[in-house]
Amino acid sequence: MTLAARLDAGEVLGLRAVITHARRAPPHHAFRTSADHVLLAPETCRPPRLMGHNRFNLIAFHDADHGGRRGEGSGAGWAWQQFAAAGIDRAPGRVLALLTQPRFLGYWFAPVSFWLLIEGDALIAAIAEVNNTFGQRHSYLLIPPGQAPITAATRLSARKMFHVSPFQDLSGDYEFAFDLHPDRLAIRIARKDGADGIDTAMGGLLRPLTSGGILRAALQRPGGALRVIVQIYWHALRLRIKGATYRRLPTPPEQEIT
Repeated sequence: MTLAARLDAGEVLGLRAVITHARRAPPHHAFRTSADHVLLAPETCRPPRLMGHNRFNLIAFHDADHGGRRGEGSGAGWAWQQFAAAGIDRAPGRVLALLTQPRFLGYWFAPVSFWLLIEGDALIAAIAEVNNTFGQRHSYLLIPPGQAPITAATRLSARKMFHVSPFQDLSGDYEFAFDLHPDRLAIRIARKDGADGIDTAMGGLLRPLTSGGILRAALQRPGGALRVIVQIYWHALRLRIKGATYRRLPTPPEQEIT
């Protein structure tokens, strides 16, 4: 059974992603961590017992957390609208999946989530849904020329339009790379701005999500999304101590997607 068929049948996959992050320019700073993600088709998913869908549980996925402006999400319907506006139809066999960090005991924050349009085992298009720690969101629509399948060799570029880190300028370009397989996933995001920039990558094995797996993850990496936000502020403090310049929060873009 293909990845698209499994997701369309309601299977939820877990991804313990190994995440790396490194600054190119001084003050240099790099780290390696891990975070628990889920890959699911919001319209058909059947979560395990310890995961809620639009309801409280140990971990949970809420449609309103995604799709459109933050706090006003409309879930998969929004993503389908963005793809349709770009000329990508909802053809039979295509499944819209979301890769994200779920809520943990009701708390939610995900630095970036990805809407993935999958046909068979191939990735057709993607939307990177980026959140900052100031309560804002902006998304980037990623489609290869000619709507060719996205492979590990595909490079997708977008102008940086959204303030993420107060230690980075609002300039430069992003380069995205995806490597999707039925049993594993890797994503790389590079911000390029002359000698300045950031290299970020995440990847790991895709495995059927079970209540036992959810409980083990909660014990091994307690806090879920709360653990992620604590790490963000910890590394921000380290950068400040190293002498990184703090940038004021600029006005966000009027459009919700680039």
